[in-house]
This record gives sequence, structure tokens and C-alpha cells, in this order.
Amino acid sequence: MLDRTDDSSVAADNWLAQFEEALGKPDEALLYQLFHPDSYWRDVLALSWNIQTLNGRDAILKALPPLARNMAPSGFAIAPDRAAPRKVMRAGTNAIEAIFKFETKVGRGSGIIRLIPDEDDGNRLKAWTLLTELGELKGFEEQLGVNRPRGNAYSRDFRGPNWLDLRKASAAYADHDPTVLVIGGGQSGLSIAARLKQLNVDTLIVDREKRIGDNWRKRYHALTLHNQVQVNHLPYLHFPPNWPTYIPKDKLANWFEAYVEALELNFWTETEFEGGSYDENEQRWTVTLRRADGSQRTMHPRHVVMATGVSGIPNLPDIPSLKNFAGTVLHSSQYGDGETWTGRCALVIGTGSSGHDIAQDLHSSGAKVTLVQRSSTLITNIEPSAQLAYATYNEGTLEDNDLIATSMPLALAKKSHVMLTEQSKEFDKELLDGLTRTGFKLDFGDGGTGWQFKYLTRGGGYYFNVGCSDLVARGEIGLRQFSDIEAFAAEGARMKSGETLAADLIVLATGYKPQEHLVRKLFGEQVTDRVGPIWGFGEGQELRNMYMRTAQPGLWFIAGSLAQCRINSKYLALQIKAIEQGLLPRVARAAEPNAAFA
Repeated sequence: MLDRTDDSSVAADNWLAQFEEALGKPDEALLYQLFHPDSYWRDVLALSWNIQTLNGRDAILKALPPLARNMAPSGFAIAPDRAAPRKVMRAGTNAIEAIFKFETKVGRGSGIIRLIPDEDDGNRLKAWTLLTELGELKGFEEQLGVNRPRGNAYSRDFRGPNWLDLRKASAAYADHDPTVLVIGGGQSGLSIAARLKQLNVDTLIVDREKRIGDNWRKRYHALTLHNQVQVNHLPYLHFPPNWPTYIPKDKLANWFEAYVEALELNFWTETEFEGGSYDENEQRWTVTLRRADGSQRTMHPRHVVMATGVSGIPNLPDIPSLKNFAGTVLHSSQYGDGETWTGRCALVIGTGSSGHDIAQDLHSSGAKVTLVQRSSTLITNIEPSAQLAYATYNEGTLEDNDLIATSMPLALAKKSHVMLTEQSKEFDKELLDGLTRTGFKLDFGDGGTGWQFKYLTRGGGYYFNVGCSDLVARGEIGLRQFSDIEAFAAEGARMKSGETLAADLIVLATGYKPQEHLVRKLFGEQVTDRVGPIWGFGEGQELRNMYMRTAQPGLWFIAGSLAQCRINSKYLALQIKAIEQGLLPRVARAAEPNAAFA
């Protein structure tokens, strides 16, 4: 429970006042006294124009003063319209937490300070974690509320084009090119396009599917989101309060259509992005799009945003003997529903989320199903265990909770997730014991950090149990280890024991290739080499080349859950707007932009 006290407000007010005073002094003595020796500073564009975390007082004091002199932060004060300063526990540590506001010479920002006592300095309260986050650019505020468009172009001129005429002309791009081309119309693409729209940056989304939302609508029949509705809102337009806790795929897909219309996003369906090249002199891309009628359109956007998601090119493992199988082989991305396979035998290779969901769907349709495990997998019940990571979203505002999520340094987030994983293991003990008895190989992530870090580093390797694990534990869905298969034959899988597992269908729930494979296909080796690895954590304790400038000018990446896209699309859009206004260089300062502060 969060404890709100006047003492917390006084402590936070005092620290912020001293912090602002210290930033204005030529020496660092006062600043040194404000930070705990084991402290963290996460800056999200506000002072460094990077997304970066520094750990340790010495590292912070080396980087902070010169950046502060350059950006001139001021006006640090408790944010009156946010959650009041309060006592909390984060990553197992009791702290005073306060949300504050401030501004710099180019923008306005928010932040979070967490104070803990320094036992070596008379228990004086010092900064344990500090977040400084850029919220908006001065002079380029989002077109919301009092800044909303007035519509004079169509509401006052009765002889001119009306709103619909203007919308059609905007979306057609008959006589101009977009400033930003977004590849992919899922949650990533919609989020960044919506953010850029509010910053008055001309943006076009292209997607190869026939209908907006088909990237969800065409997935397997039983799919629903596995995290709860209150976490998953898109920017600006929240899901209705009567929506189900776990959103069905088709309901989400239909919402995507409504979202595009409501926010007036320019979206071309049935459009394939065939590739592009960058002109260093013109600082523009030349890209080729193929439309539904087979025609080609060449465009010259200044920015390309790859919003194709973590799941891009299917990963098809090299299994030489699989060609001997006489039945049907599908990748999980090709699977529809199980009704076709009623009364028949199926092997599902892979025990991540897709593998379990497909196995359960086949089982419910009357197929005889065997899961084939290739490597150990993290299993956690969808309630309450899988939702523990989102506990803060059950109280307070979405804006505050997103800021809290942003504020947690990687090391502390890992510590938190180790604690949550241990708690979930206790909750799920009966299920996990049952799976162990069947021979299912369990793990709990690198260092016990749980499912979220598996997602952030691998894009999978876990399953939120909505019933399939119970079926496996009870033996209603079979389980075999891939390492026990000698070879595939016409009738199924021939085991090393001599037994043959009969199959009519084999589903390869084997995940997807890293995003750099798609970059290589669309842009070539040189761009791929410049960008480097995508996703996973780099040396700077941030996701590599995600949501930030890369070493390739004008090429950006956004991916992740709806919540991740909602939060990080804001920062990506601010960088693009800053570049367009000449506030920020087009290219990152190093091959890995988040390796160190500039």
C-alpha cells in the first residue's frame, strides 16, 4: 500500500530545490551530497538527447554537469497534477517517490526522484534513482486540448473543400510525399503515426494486409491478449471501460480500424514495401511501394520507421528429414484453427506461447496433440502470476504509471522481476510440479528474471498458462523432447526408442528471425552493418537501436507490446520532430547510440 505523507512532500521539495541550486554552481560539492553512492540516473532525451542510464554517483557527476550547462534545466517542482509524493517499495527498497516537472531551453519535462537514507552520512535522504524525461518541445506542442486544430480551413470557407475532401487529399499523396513512412500497421505503426500526427509531421502507414487490423485478425482462431486491458491502451484513445479484461484478437483488430479513422491517420492497405536506399546528400530515402493493383510508387520520405514488430520473418529450423513427412507442415504464422484436424494427429514443435495456444486449440477441436519441446520454457499462470508485473497499473493514472515504468533502471527492473518470479513460483507450485513430473523442462529466465526479460532479450521462450499447461500436466496433451526424435518419416516422427509418433500435421512454433534479417532483405548489407543488432540490451542498459536514433540516418525501429509502443512512440516522435526542426542531428553520435552520453 502506498503511504502519502507531508514528510514525503517536504523531503522531495527540499531535494529538488537543492538539485536546481547545485546545477547552477561551478563546483560539484553540493551535487555530490545529493546522490546516494549507489544511485541511478535515467535520462530520456531531456538533457542528453539519448535514452540512457548511468549507475553510480561518480558516473552521474561526470556526465550531468556539462549536459545541464548545455540544456539549462530549471523550474524543478513537484508536479501538482500528478500523484503526490509518497512512500513506496521499489525493487525491494523502501523509498520516497515524487513526480516532478521541469523545463530546459528546448522543452518541458517530467521526472521521478526516489530518495533513500545514506547510512554512511547520518541517514541523510539522497537520490537513489532519478528520471529526467522530455515531454514536449517548446513551440511544437501536441495539437491537443487548447492546442487542438480549429478547422478553419473547412468550417469557415463554404466554397472550399470540406473536411472529407481534405482527408482524401491528405491520404492520397497524389502530389507530395510523406515526411515519415511507417512500415507496418500494427500497434507499433499506429502508435508512432498517432504521435507524429499530433506533432504535425506528415506520416503515411503502409501495410501489406488487405484490411487494417488483419495482422491480428488473421492469427489463430482462439487468440486473445495475455495481459490485461488497463495496460494496453493506445495513445490518446483508451479502450472503453466495459471492454473485457483480456481482449480477443478480432475485437482488437476492429479497434485498430476505428482508431485509424478517429485519429485521421493516413494508411495504405495492400501495399508492399519492396525496399529503399538512402541519399546522404539529399538526406532522403528513395523507396519503392507496390500497390494492390500491381502498380509501383516511388517515394522520397525523410524518415522510414520499421514497425514490423519483433515477429518478422518466420524462423524455419533446418530439419533435413522433415522433407520425408507426407503430411502438412505449417509455421505457426500460417496456422488458422483446429477444426480441419478433428480426429487426426498433430505434432506442435515449440513450447512458447504460440506452441501452447495452437496445441490447446487443436486439442479443443478433437485432435490428438503432442507438444515437442526443443528447449526449456518458462511457464507461469496467467493469473495472478503473469499480471504481477503490472500491479502498479491497477491504481493511479495511466500517465503516472507509464512514467513509473519508464523510470526504472535496468538493474533495478531485473531485481524486481527476480522477486516477482520467486513469488509466481510459489503461486504456481502445483502446476510446475505437475509439469516437472511429465518431463517438461522448466526455466525462469536468465538469472531468474522471469518472462518479461525473456521477451526483451529473445522475443519469446515463455507461456502464460490459460489451460494448456494443465492439459500437459494431466497427460491430455502429449509431451516429447525434440532431442529424442531420430528423424521424421512419411507417417510422423521416428523416435530414438524405435517408436513412431503418427502425425497428419506438424506445426513449427519456432518463432521468428531477428529483425536485422528483414533490414538486410529491404535495405542491403551496408545499412544492416551500420544499424547493427536490434532488440536485446546493449552496453548502455537500453534496448539496442529501438525507439532511438541509429547509425543509419532516417531509419528507426519500434516494436513491442501495446504498452511498450504507447510509451516509447512518444520518445521516437519527439526525436523525429526535433530533427525536422533542426534541434537534433539526424544521425546518432556512435555506432551504438546508447553506449555513452555525448
